[in-house]
Parts: sequence; structure tokens; C-alpha cells
Amino acid sequence: MDSKTERMEKIVSLCKRRGFIFQSSEIYGGLNGFWDYGPLGVELKRNVKDAWWKDMVTNHDEFGTPPGAPQGFGMVGLDCSIIMHPQVWKCSGHYDLFCDFMVDCRECQARFRADHVPSSECPLKPSKHPGEHDKCKLTEPREFNLMFKTIVGAMGSAEDAAFLRPETAQGIFVNFKNVCDTTRVRIPFGICQVGKSFRNEITPRNFTFRSREFEQMELEFFCHPNSSMQWYQYWRDRRLKWYTTLGLAGERLQLREHAQEELSHYSCGTSDIEYAFPFLGAGEFGELEGVAHRGDFDLRSHSEGKLNEKTRPLQVELGPDGKPKWAGSGKDLSYFDDQTRERYIPHVIEPSAGADRGTLAFICEAFHEDNQPDEKGEMQSRIVMKFHPRLAPIKVAVFPLVKKDGMPEFALDLYRNLKAAGIATYYDQQAAIGKRYRRQDEIGTPFCVTVDGQSIQDQTVTIRDRDTLEQRRIPADKVLEEVAARLRA
Repeated sequence: MDSKTERMEKIVSLCKRRGFIFQSSEIYGGLNGFWDYGPLGVELKRNVKDAWWKDMVTNHDEFGTPPGAPQGFGMVGLDCSIIMHPQVWKCSGHYDLFCDFMVDCRECQARFRADHVPSSECPLKPSKHPGEHDKCKLTEPREFNLMFKTIVGAMGSAEDAAFLRPETAQGIFVNFKNVCDTTRVRIPFGICQVGKSFRNEITPRNFTFRSREFEQMELEFFCHPNSSMQWYQYWRDRRLKWYTTLGLAGERLQLREHAQEELSHYSCGTSDIEYAFPFLGAGEFGELEGVAHRGDFDLRSHSEGKLNEKTRPLQVELGPDGKPKWAGSGKDLSYFDDQTRERYIPHVIEPSAGADRGTLAFICEAFHEDNQPDEKGEMQSRIVMKFHPRLAPIKVAVFPLVKKDGMPEFALDLYRNLKAAGIATYYDQQAAIGKRYRRQDEIGTPFCVTVDGQSIQDQTVTIRDRDTLEQRRIPADKVLEEVAARLRA
């Protein structure tokens, strides 16, 4: 077993053992491609989403110009429905084009994505890849639409068919006019959304990396066509910096520009932010986020009808009757600038991040093993999750050294004060203090505060740093200030 595979197995084991991530419906044997976040995992993933939302919306200053941006801009948010009008997916191209090619192996009866054949294991012979089979063992590739189909209404007829959204972006595009009409935004501006999406992946794999139900953090940034390439460069660089700020290592993180043959039919440029996950081979990276220059494709499609991806410039695709194959809404989705008196279809830059993939990357990056002395000075192996403090599920753990002499009462008062201030805090008085430290290290708690006999006398406590193991005495009434300062760093 190679070291990367062993590392990934330890990470998966830790996620189950400590309540980060569980297999969905595990007591019934599980359901492939679906995952449940446990008590710690839900906090971690929520912190990832909150960090994204605060960076994009809550903390954004629309009156200033961020470093590297062509000018100042506005940012707002949306929360769109998971099930939308079926025509949305026809005009967006998903109904016709959102397909993977799959093949079946006649020998083992397994089904694979055609592009995954070289790296997929045969169920009958795990050491043998389907790509090593005689080619006559594999069926010809055929299209498989990735959208989940459902029924809206009681009748269940063909007219009631609908789809679970495969991405959150289209909900933003179809609400573009609503946002412009109901707010004071002016181009350039962005609309952000965090929400669930669903794709009927043929071969979900690699833990939560490729799932059938997942969560996206997407921005659709609307700008003038003449400045769109500048904005594309800005959002590429800014989104990469977000990951490094929260602790992803430089050598395991890269920004990769798509080659011309990789570009989607609508894209003027796309870059992927990628991470070297432990389940990948040496030198391989997996996508965390795509930053795409989508041009005017989306707003035109929802206004005029589905565009033909084979035409340059893109034109509405016509059916045999000479009318649009999939009719658009007919609504005018252009933008009128009342200062320049110009009307145009905005171009769109789309940074689209996976909340689940991001969470998994932060878990993989945080996982460390080392040896540290216990309370007797003997070296013991330790697993420590070195999450950035803003992402850690629990920020502070409060311990009374012993369960007597007023220490539990003192510690509980401190615990409640931290909780009341909105700091995720944990209280623990069970087992030796060293074991309590180890428990918190293993779940990534950055700070532990211990109340001892001296605390009762002079109102000071010991605060311990997870990464440096430094312990310092500070006044108890300064703990909140100290922790808050480190969370802002």
C-alpha cells in the first residue's frame, strides 16, 4: 500500500470515528454517491460556506475597489429553488448536452464512465483495470443524461416531468431581471448562491469528491463585454487566494488554465483551481473550483432560446419547422446603463466552487500525525487536525483540571460566556487532562483553556495552542478577547 493511499484510508477512518462524515443510510448497507455530515462535519462544512459567503457578500465593500479589481462593484445573494421550470434546462443546454458517455464490461457486468475506464477497477479482478481488458469486452460508449428526473403534481404524466437542478447557476440567470428591478445594483455586480445540486453520476467515487448530491458555492458576475477579460483574470486570482488564506498549501494547490480543446462551447476562457488529493496519483490534481468566462451565452439563451453550440458566433438552434428548437422566455434580459445610455447583454464570469470538495480538501490538508510527550513525559503518537481557526468545528475547549474545589463551576461560567458570544465552545471534565487535549487535537480544536487551583485564587487560566503546544496564563476575562483576535487573524 503506498503512503498516499494509506493516508487517505486514515482520513476516511477519522471522519467516521470522530463524526465528520458518515455513509448515507449506512445501517441498510449505504447508498453509493450519497454522504451524511456528522456533528463535527456539519460545523466544518458550515464554516467553509460561511467563510465563502462573508468573503463574497457580507464583508464586501461596494464603495471601495479591492486590490487587483478594475473598479468597485456590488454583490448580492439569492436562494433559488431546487426544482425549476423544465424549459430552463432545455434552454441552458443541459437537457441536450449534459451527458457522460458510459460503457459496460461484458465480462464483469460493471458500468463505467468512458473517460474513467483506464483508472477504474474491475469488480471481479480488483487488480485489473477495464482498460486492460480485450477491447471487445467493452460495449460502445453511449450517452447517459446526468440529470435526476422527478414528477411535479399528482398525475404523474409526461407533462409533469421535472428535474432536480444539476447546478445552482441557472437560478441566478433566470432571476437576473428580478434582481436588477428590485435592487439598486449597477453593472459590474455579482449574484451569489450556496445550495444543493444533483447529478446522477455513473461511477461516484473517491469518498465525497464525486457524489450524486452535493453543494455548490457559485458567483455569477455580470460585467460589460469590453472589461470581461479583466474581470476573468481578477476572479481567477482572488479565488485562488481565498484557499491559500484558509490554509491550503501552495505545492498541493494549483491554478490550471484550460487548453482550447477543453473549453465549453460558450466559454471564452476557463481556469480550474485544483488540489492534490491523497487518493490521486503522484502529480495528479482534482478540481476544487472552476472559474469560467461564459460570455453572454446564458442570458441570451434564456431570452432567445437554446443556442447552437456548433455555430460561431452562437446562434439560436432551430428545429425542423424553422423555429427555435427550445424557445426562450421571450423576456428582454439586456441591461440599460442610464449614465452612458448604452444597452447590452452583460458578459458573465462564473467562479463555481464545490462546498463538499472544498471541505474534503481542508480535511486532507489538516490531517497530520506526529509524536508528542504525554503528561508523564513519554512520547505518544498523535493525530492532529490543523484546521484554520475560522474553519475549525470547535474553536475552544474548556476543562476543569479536576472535578472539585470550585473548578467545574469556574470552567462552566467561562464556557457559557464564550458560547453567549457566539464562539463554538466545548466543555469536558472526563479523563486525564492529557487525554482531553488529545481528543481536541484529533478534531482540530485550536485552543484549549484549563481551569486549575490557581484560577480560583487569581482568576487566571491556561490557554494552550493546538499547533505550537504553547501554554500561557492569561486572565480569565481576557480569553474571549484573545480567541476573537486569533479568529480574525
